[in-house]
Amino acid sequence: MLETLSKGFRAAKNRLAAQTELTEANLKEALREVRISLLEADVELGVAETFLARVQEKALGQTVSTLLKTGKGATKVGPAEQFIRICNDELEALMRFDGEGLEFETAPAITGIMLIGLQGAGKTTTAAKLARFLEQEQGRKVLLVAADTQRPGAIEQLQTLGERIDVPVFSLPESNPLEICKRGRDHARKIKRDVVIYDTAGRLSIDEELMAELEHIKTDLNPKHAILVIDAMIGQNSVQTAKTFHERLGLSGSILTKLDGDARGGAALSITEATGVPIRFVGMGEGVDKLEVFRAEGLASRILGFGDVVSLMKDFEKVSDVEKSRRGRQTSP
Repeated sequence: MLETLSKGFRAAKNRLAAQTELTEANLKEALREVRISLLEADVELGVAETFLARVQEKALGQTVSTLLKTGKGATKVGPAEQFIRICNDELEALMRFDGEGLEFETAPAITGIMLIGLQGAGKTTTAAKLARFLEQEQGRKVLLVAADTQRPGAIEQLQTLGERIDVPVFSLPESNPLEICKRGRDHARKIKRDVVIYDTAGRLSIDEELMAELEHIKTDLNPKHAILVIDAMIGQNSVQTAKTFHERLGLSGSILTKLDGDARGGAALSITEATGVPIRFVGMGEGVDKLEVFRAEGLASRILGFGDVVSLMKDFEKVSDVEKSRRGRQTSP
């Protein structure tokens, strides 16, 4: 996982290892390695170019070179380490969303969460994962609504998952999706559930019939959240998919699935920067307990594979700040 991305940053650091200053020439070589990896990992081209430009702007002219004393002895801190720290910061910036977390309606109102996405993204499984997370981690009472009448077995799959996590599932197999969602919301009030997750239908590709169906549900029920469930393995296509759904439905977030598999990481780096839609959760396995709150800093660290270097640079910056403060006190009148 993410090896395609990681190798470019490793190669860039190796190129800069013997340098005493980050110049336009040596940065060009290092950033070429990173650029190749970003594109191989299916990062959207515009996002990749924005990232590289930001790194170059901040790195150019850096000349840090010193020995930092740590618990393990003295460690050299040079331009290569500074480069990695800048890359880490800019990776986080690409994926970070500074808004609120998942918001809920004030009781007695019901919080509606509409899960949408293409067929094969793992939407039904994600609905169960999210229900389990909200119940066990946030103390919510969830009702799952089986509104996917297109995919054979989708309703039965959600019912099986609901039994496994002890969350009720509402279904009306012979009704249309809009009616199912409306009746599901009414049922949630009746059994005193405060969150309803609507598992809507997907298609193999975006078409007008799908979008019209989802728009009717979104308009009539006005759920608090419309969240796109997207396969992390589809790379650059994830950006256009997210843009299309966001333009038509007004997304409040996304959930990346299959990030534990052969995903190259392009979707994770591209979606928020290209669409403004935050990644809320990531699926890290098939089990119903394999859903994690998305943390930009955590994924950035995994992509780089240089958590020790980033930590070292943070320590160095703290020491530098203390030293600057001390010198300032000494020279003040």
